[in-house]
Amino acid sequence: MAPAPESWTILKILRWTTDYFTTKGVSEPRTSAEVLLAHSLGLTRLDLYLRYDQPLNQEELARFKALVLRRAQGEPVAYLTGHREFWSLDFHVTSAVLIPRPETETLVAAALEAAKDFKPDKKITPLEAHPGTQNPEPETPTFWGLEIGVGSGAIVITLARELPYTAWVAVDLSAAALAVAQDNASRLGVADRIRFLRGDLLAGLRPESRFALLAANLPYVPRAEWERLPRDIKDFEPRQALWGGEDGLSLIRVLVRQAHEYLMKGGWVLLEVGDGQAPQVATLLQQTEAYDRVETIKDFNGIERVVRARRSDGAG
Repeated sequence: MAPAPESWTILKILRWTTDYFTTKGVSEPRTSAEVLLAHSLGLTRLDLYLRYDQPLNQEELARFKALVLRRAQGEPVAYLTGHREFWSLDFHVTSAVLIPRPETETLVAAALEAAKDFKPDKKITPLEAHPGTQNPEPETPTFWGLEIGVGSGAIVITLARELPYTAWVAVDLSAAALAVAQDNASRLGVADRIRFLRGDLLAGLRPESRFALLAANLPYVPRAEWERLPRDIKDFEPRQALWGGEDGLSLIRVLVRQAHEYLMKGGWVLLEVGDGQAPQVATLLQQTEAYDRVETIKDFNGIERVVRARRSDGAG
């Protein structure tokens, strides 16, 4: 990156950086430039245009240049700023977690709709232990939810905030990811209703557990798609949060075989899936014969993004 003249203003440096990112093949070059400059200056993106003629001092230019060079190498903006918005909430993210995607809001919306099946009669605070975890306490909340593969905590934290009568168990194999999720839960005011557990899928839970909702955004990128991923995903985001095996369904298959055993009658399992995977995942759920409803839900791009199934009242 060429040194910017001392006289460069916010607007001039934005224009120059956008052109620079474009030549480097950076995705969303203008947005990247705006977000990184706003972060460097401690401003909002709107402030950049309200102060478009404000000159940058040498310290500000140096700080911004360091971020620009890293972005030009493919490092995602969210990792550079340490933040990502999801469901209008600010989540802290690090390279230990998958960056929350807008399409995952489809999973949250589907879970909120499914939660209407349950009639709350109290607000839960503080956290009371679920009988499927260690050291249960005498009382339990109106209902419990479970997320497998918690990552940054975007899904479980959003659901806990939107459903104040619920408490949650959140499971992830990565200790580093759990640390990020716990920090986000504290920052966003729901840490007292989420119990974080390190474990491999459902292995850390007692089989007699019964949850009203089970949500999961497991890795679902198949081998063929993995090879085509852009470098800011493939080279920087955690592989274990993306790689789903040969056809992308390796972990999803394992979870589907067991999920109904952890749901209360009438409870819902909700799975985010990749483009074209929904019919196969729906079939896998139907083959368990544990569900009386299996549905697919499209995201804002018209892709069947979520498969949702209701455990039959008559299921054993």
